[in-house]
Amino acid sequence: MLGARVELKCTSCGRALRGAGATQFLCPSCGEQPIGRCDRCRDQSVRYYCPKCQFEGP
Repeated sequence: MLGARVELKCTSCGRALRGAGATQFLCPSCGEQPIGRCDRCRDQSVRYYCPKCQFEGP
């Protein structure tokens, strides 16, 4: 489907990744799964888990 936008979400809390402080990166362990982090979860060091390899990060 052309033009369809997928809204990125925080891996920890599910909030939409919008605004300053939000980021997305590939899992540091497997390098395949995108990990999204909202500004609040990054600031509070909320844990995230990679659904592909089960890596846990702060």
